[in-house]
Formats: sequence, C-alpha cells, structure tokens
Amino acid sequence: MALGGGGSSDCEHMFKLLIIGDSGVGKSSLLVRFADNTFLPNYVATIGVDFKIRTLNINGERVKLQIWDTAGQERFRTITSTYYRGTHGVIVVYDVCSGESFANVKRWLHEIDQNCDVVNRILVGNKDDDPDRKVVLSEDAHRYARQMGIQLFEASAMNNTNVEESFRAIAELALRTKREQQAQMGKGASPDQRGYGGRNSVMGEGGRGGGGIRIGRPGPQKSKSKNSCCK
Repeated sequence: MALGGGGSSDCEHMFKLLIIGDSGVGKSSLLVRFADNTFLPNYVATIGVDFKIRTLNINGERVKLQIWDTAGQERFRTITSTYYRGTHGVIVVYDVCSGESFANVKRWLHEIDQNCDVVNRILVGNKDDDPDRKVVLSEDAHRYARQMGIQLFEASAMNNTNVEESFRAIAELALRTKREQQAQMGKGASPDQRGYGGRNSVMGEGGRGGGGIRIGRPGPQKSKSKNSCCK
C-alpha cells in the first residue's frame, strides 16, 4: 500500500503510524480501542508486528490511518527498526502506573532519532484510570513533554479516555506536515533547499508547532539514512 500519496477511491490521504513503548504499557489495547472500540482486559500479547486501519474525517477530508502495533517486539530491536521506514507519525506510550516505563520514554525517543530523519510524534500515558495506582505525576509528564516539544495525552484504553483524541492529534500533525510540504513544493524549492533529503518528501519541517522534529543537521551534505522514515 502506498501511503501519504494522493489518496484512493475511499480516502484522500493515507498515513502510516507506529506505536512504540515498553512491553505491557497497553499499546495493543489502545489500538484495539481506537480501531474497534473494544477493550479486552486479558488481551493476548502481540506476536510479531500487527496493524489495523481506520479512516477519520478531518476538516472534511477522509484520512486513512494504517497503524502498526509493535507490542511483543521490544526484545527484537533490529526487527522493529525496519518498520520505521515510511512512517508519518510515531505514538510513544508509557504506563502512568509504571515509573520505569516513563523513564524509558527517553530511550524510545532516542530510537526514533536513530531511525528517522523527520517524523511527527506524540506521547501517550496509558492506564490513567486508577488514581491510587498512578505514580507518574501529570505535572512531571507535562513538563517533560514541553521540554521535548511534543504533545502529551493521558489516556485509558479501558475507560476510552483520550484514545480518540490521541490518534486524531497525530493524524492532524501528519496531514499538516503534508500540507506544508506541498506548499514548499509549490514554491519550487528542491528537497535539499528545504533542508532534508528527497526521500523524506512526505514529511514536514521539524519543530513547527508540536510534533515535527528534525534530527541532526539535514542538508545537502548529509548522507541518506538506510532506515529513513520515508520512501
């Protein structure tokens, strides 16, 4: 399936999203809640990499999301890394009841940096449905998200809290990124003049209003990464 192109018979835009994070934080539960509006308390851990598709209406446009779930792949980092290719947005998930999973967010963000030149990303704190079990304070999480320049959503797949909002937010970022890239192309700027390689043409500029990030010093002198996030 070609993603990020001109659309198909049933949608105007298609984007690939990736969900990453520690094992057990509820990545699969978030995806199933968003795609199927169901919650299975004893959901079987994903083996390999799975994906689901859902179409949203954003400002009157049909946007199809192909969402890849990497649950169960945390131990196979070299396998998971191949799925960054062609990704338009990454959802980093932690468990608000697990301080360790929140501490590991930094490692997951670093992994994005290692595999992507430019990509949209958001942070989701899942399992925010039991105040007595919550150990990652909201103010700490929001402070960290502001430092990293990304949006944070505290969510609960079980209670269906902020699940729709999280996926819609990353979809809107991907759509805005595509619009910005199209506007740049309309001005006649070449990929190198825009500050990133031609293979990243479906991605937007980094650091512009919540989500897009620029890694390293992309430009004419930069060699193309083998695991670039775009075709």
